[in-house]
Parts: sequence; C-alpha cells; structure tokens
Amino acid sequence: MNHELVLILDFGGQYNQLIARRVRDLNVYCEVMSYDTPLEEIKKKNPKGIIFTGGPSVVTEKDAPIVEKELFELNIPVLGICYGCQLIGHIFGGEITPSENREYGKTDLKVNAENILFRDVPENTSSWMSHTYYIKTPPTGFEIIASTPSCPTGAIADNKNKIYGVQFHPEVNHTPYGNQILTNFLFEICGCSGDWIMADIATEHVKALKEKIGDKKVLCALSGGVDSTVAAVMVNKAIGKNLTCIFVDHGLMRLNEGDEVEEIFTKQFDVNFIRVNAEDRFLSKLKGISDPETKRKIIGEEFIRVFEEEAKKIGSVDFLVQGTIYADVIESGTKNSAVIKSHHNVGGLPDVIDFEEIIEPLRDLFKDEVRKVGLALGIPEKLVFRQPFPGPGLAIRVIGDITKEKLDILRKADFIFRDEIAKAGLDREIWQYFAVLTGLRSVGVMGDERTYGYTIALRGVTSLDAMTADWARIPYEVLESISIRLVNEVKEVNRVVYDITSKPPATIEWE
Repeated sequence: MNHELVLILDFGGQYNQLIARRVRDLNVYCEVMSYDTPLEEIKKKNPKGIIFTGGPSVVTEKDAPIVEKELFELNIPVLGICYGCQLIGHIFGGEITPSENREYGKTDLKVNAENILFRDVPENTSSWMSHTYYIKTPPTGFEIIASTPSCPTGAIADNKNKIYGVQFHPEVNHTPYGNQILTNFLFEICGCSGDWIMADIATEHVKALKEKIGDKKVLCALSGGVDSTVAAVMVNKAIGKNLTCIFVDHGLMRLNEGDEVEEIFTKQFDVNFIRVNAEDRFLSKLKGISDPETKRKIIGEEFIRVFEEEAKKIGSVDFLVQGTIYADVIESGTKNSAVIKSHHNVGGLPDVIDFEEIIEPLRDLFKDEVRKVGLALGIPEKLVFRQPFPGPGLAIRVIGDITKEKLDILRKADFIFRDEIAKAGLDREIWQYFAVLTGLRSVGVMGDERTYGYTIALRGVTSLDAMTADWARIPYEVLESISIRLVNEVKEVNRVVYDITSKPPATIEWE
C-alpha cells in the first residue's frame, strides 16, 4: 500500500528522528533523509510536505549544511525547525546573528493565533528553545508570527508559498502545543489525510525480514528487555525455528532477572533459547575499569565474542539480530550530530564480526513505537511495558569500578526501589526508575555507632521516547518509605538522595 509521504531532511540535530516520531503519531507516514539528498530524488518521492530538522551547525559558516533554493520552487510546503528556521531565513536573504542571551529550555512564547500554523494554539504559551543564533531580520516576503522575551523572531511565515520556520522545538514534550502546531502543518497546510497506522509497521517489518533472511540461520542477541524481546518475536514470526535466541547473563542484571527471562522465553514463546552464564567472564574484563565509555566498549565487545562462540557451537549462522532502537543510534552520533555516549549495541561494536550482517529491525523506531509494535505482534502487555534497561546493565549504574559486592548491593537497593514504586501504584506512571550506587561514601550513625557507608541515588523520570525526560515527582511519603527500607535492609548503605535533573541537560542514566 502506498502512503502519503512527508519528508524530513536531517541536519544532524539531536531531536531529528523525534520529529519523525511525532509525525507518525499523527498517522502520517514520513521518511528521514539527509539534507543533501539530490533534488531529483526528492521530486520522485513526491512528498506532501518537507520538514527541516535542527542541527548543531551555524548557518552563516562556510561549511554549514544547506539545501538548494530550487527546493522551495517545488510548490511543496516547508517547515523549518530551529536550525531549519535559520536556514530558511538565510537562503531568502534574512539576517542571522548570535543571540545576546542564549535561550535554552522552557521559554515563554507569544504567537499570532490567527496564522494557520498556530490555529488552536493560545496566544500566550511556552516552548522549548535550544539555540545561540536567531533571525534578527526576516527575509522579504516573510512575516514574524511568534516571539519570545529574548527572540523577537520566534517564528516566521511566507503564507503565500507555504514556507514556515519556528525557532523553538515543537517536537519535544516540553512545548505544550507542539503537537497542535505539527497537526496544523500536516493537515491544514500540507493537506495530509493521516492514512498510516502504526500496526502496519509490524506486518511490513515481518514481511521484509522474511524476504531478506529467507532460509538462512539467525542468531538473536536477547537481553530480555522490551527492545530485544520485540525484535526476537518479530524475527521469529518471519523465520520460525531458523532463529536461535542467545541470552547472555553477564552478571549485570537486576535481581532474579536472568531466571525470569529464561522462564518467559522457554514457556511463553516457541523459540530456540540458549542461556549463557558469563558473569565471571564479564567481571574479569571489567575489573578496575571506572570510565563509563570503556565499560560500554568492553561489554559490547564481550557480547559479540560470546555470540561468535555460541554461533560456532550451533553451526552456520548468517545474521545477528539486535534490539537497537533509534534513541540508541541518535545518541551514539549520526551525520552532523555530536556523540553523547556510545551504546553497547551501536558504538561499542568491534570492527571484526563473524556474521554476514547485523539486522536491527527496530532501528528506526522509538520506545513507544516499539511497544505498539510489540502489542501488534501479540506479546503480553506485562512484557511490552517492562521498564527500559540499558544494554550494559548495572555496569553503568555502579559509578566507578565494578565488583560483585557492589553489584549485589545495587541489586538489593534497586529491588527495594522498584518494589515500593509498585506498591504505591506508580509503576506505570513513571517511565523509568532505578537506583545508582554512586561510589560516594559518607559518615552516618546507626544505633549510636558511626557508619561509613555508600550513598544510593534514586532516579525516576517521565518520558515518552527517551529523547527528553523530566524528573518524576514521586510523593515524599513514598520516597521516605524507600529511604527507610534502603538503610535498614541494605547494611552497606547509609544515605539516600533523589536526582531532580531533567534531560537535557542530563542523560537518563548516570553513565
């Protein structure tokens, strides 16, 4: 089935694929392509609209990514976001200058509610800003349709030619009416009908996997988390018993998690399942390592080495399946974007792998999309809504060097935290929550005796997609219950703190 298409031209911004996710949520099919995609290729795609993403470049610099002015002569509506807005201003002869006051984060926004782009948006609202440059003077033919206290050109419009630019980020949750702005662009300006349904992805992916893999043998890297579970079931539906799932228990799992994963995949799903107990191997490699990037690289390399060894035991294996999702890819550095941290299933891969190819069926999906696909594939809801867990496991939640003793302390602490959150009925409200063994030790007192114990940090965030997140407002009485249990039940802990930082500027994980 051919769907109407909106094209997203990527200029390397951190939020680039998030725009695509928002468009898909509105049931409009979209594809992300590089900003330098040839004009002829764009014409062949025949999109209903084009969106320019943000990016880290300065549009006035010599090597800044730009598009041909002829793009605007295709009579296709264009929306530029952040860098994309400045690019439109620059191409049409506007003046781009550095801001006197850099805007970053939540900012008051005043819009011209009569403009079609801001239909049903309150005149006074707020937006998420992230820029150091702005359009000081808009080009001829453009009017200013929004402003902030520090940015008089918060949005510009050429209504006649359907070219719009917004200096803020409508795609993030922290812009309250961002979805309405995108809705207006897609349906009122581009004339989309919204004929693309998320469940179609599951069917299309299974069909594509079946065609790609054929009768070849596939090995799946199974962690038991949401992403690898959905990837495994998707491939299983495509090729059946030609898939072997290998679960590497690296000793960095949460309390009892290894046994739970094994039970789920041997009793609920008809797959070839192999569990490899490799705790000693991983801890040996990680001994004395404190740097988080080094931890990730070591764990990634060991994962691949274990798979290679298991693949040789079971005979010829052509493909390796991984549950990589787009949040992993985008944070590991994409074209023109900065590397924030590497993920073990992206940046941590060694150069030489004994497989024909790596298959990542979820690579273009965000977490909430993965969950929707999981439900469409018939995976039980309790598995689909399992809390996100990083590939490197507890290794990046123990700050500093890793020992079995520290991991066991963290396992107990993490279990207590999760148990109390569930008892309070908050386990579906808080997107992700976990404990961190900070590596800090401090003086305390218990039973009139001086203690010198570890500090546990608690992290809870609300999010839809892992690209942005806000700290969860856990009630004080729940935090109190958690704290009391932690210091009473985990003898090595004598202090508990709660992380109240959003993302950005922080990441969700501490390492």
